[in-house]
Amino acid sequence: QVHLAESGGGLVQTGGSLRLSCAASGNFFKINDMAWYRQAPGKQRGLVATIRKSGATNYADSVKGRFVISRDDAKNTVYLEMNNLKPEDTAVYYCNVDVIYRGVEAGIPTDRYQEVWGQGTLVTVSS
Repeated sequence: QVHLAESGGGLVQTGGSLRLSCAASGNFFKINDMAWYRQAPGKQRGLVATIRKSGATNYADSVKGRFVISRDDAKNTVYLEMNNLKPEDTAVYYCNVDVIYRGVEAGIPTDRYQEVWGQGTLVTVSS
């Protein structure tokens, strides 16, 4: 089992900053890609930012230049630094990680993959 503990959400004013954290714990072997998604009221969940094992990042156009995704593999944690927040950033933010489980079948290692979601943390940006 893998548990993702999210933190850092809250209420901020327009132009303010907030830093989200998501720490993974459990019996997984490795973590590959990690990402942040968000879902605003009445809208579909959408991708905010991704970060690969290599550290390569990708951002939604709406947050480019304002948000920064980073990871600390020693702590199994992904972060999202949000700057110059706007009311349209108001949403529930979810972290997502791709984990690898290692088992043994027929005497050889066998890897299995799983996508895990956090519980979500609410970010509210006041007008």
